[in-house]
Amino acid sequence: MSTELKNDLFIRAALAEQTERPPIWMMRQAGRFMPEYWEIKNKYSFLEMCKTPEIAADVTMLPVDLLDTDAAILFSDILVTPEAMGGDLSFEQGVGPRFSNPVRTWEDAKRLDVDVLPKLKYVADAIQVIQQRLNGRIPLIGFAGAPFTILSYLVEGSSTKDFKNTKLLLNNDPELAHYILQKIADLTVDYLNMQIAVGVDAVQLFDSWASALSWNDYKEFSHAYNQQIISKLNRSVPVISFCKGASVFAPLLIETNPNVISIDWNADIRTVKNSLPEGMAIQGNLDPFVLYADKKVIKAKILNIIESMRGEKGFIFNLGHGIMPDIPFENVKYAFEVVKEFRY
Repeated sequence: MSTELKNDLFIRAALAEQTERPPIWMMRQAGRFMPEYWEIKNKYSFLEMCKTPEIAADVTMLPVDLLDTDAAILFSDILVTPEAMGGDLSFEQGVGPRFSNPVRTWEDAKRLDVDVLPKLKYVADAIQVIQQRLNGRIPLIGFAGAPFTILSYLVEGSSTKDFKNTKLLLNNDPELAHYILQKIADLTVDYLNMQIAVGVDAVQLFDSWASALSWNDYKEFSHAYNQQIISKLNRSVPVISFCKGASVFAPLLIETNPNVISIDWNADIRTVKNSLPEGMAIQGNLDPFVLYADKKVIKAKILNIIESMRGEKGFIFNLGHGIMPDIPFENVKYAFEVVKEFRY
């Protein structure tokens, strides 16, 4: 795939090849920190944006055109898969995602459908429109939410700070938890392989709530399913594994054998890279809150990370998590400029 790309820096880094500078993209780069995003968002609901291929393509292209990113990421949401399975999903202003029919019993779980790829055809259509627009300019990243993260939304019914209902399920009825997780994992394999088949150049598995778990629970209820998914993917494109706030799980992430491990800002990136097997790349790991700071601070913190990776193959510059909505656009643009001016 990379031979057809005008800018293949991201793909080369993801395959742990030498690059003249780190490629840069940012999680949530097509989002609420851009006035141009709001021009679109004020006309449509969030789900309308996700489900209308032309609009999803418009939003995907915003950071490509405005920030000159080294990779695009499909504009979508990790919750489109549980919605397709039967979750009654809505997005409420100031509240976030909400499922009006949480899954907490065997009866609820048995109603979850896994044969739902036709319902997700709008994602495949969006990928094809985006690739036409990109025309080989840069690679396109597809993605999905990891099973534990999806489970937590389905069980809680909304975002949560304490994961009380999810942890009650894991502790009181682990058999039911595994039943739901397996359903999600099966769909996720099909969903990511569909994205690869229609033309994404890489995929990322987002385990956004892994940090809620203890080591043993992570192994049983998250890691085992992430490993299963990655082992069943079409590996014709690079696979990135990301756990928010969970660099402590890096040894387990390695076992899933992705091409790239994406880490949060709590870890020293060079130390984690040194622990990776030969040929495995790393992505990260600027604290996104740095992007609120003065430009001289932004530059110093970025260069500190990049300099620490000097001499290493396989490094993709990114944040330790997504951009916050109120980060000034000019600061994000400046961060891209700092990385793109750097040369090893």
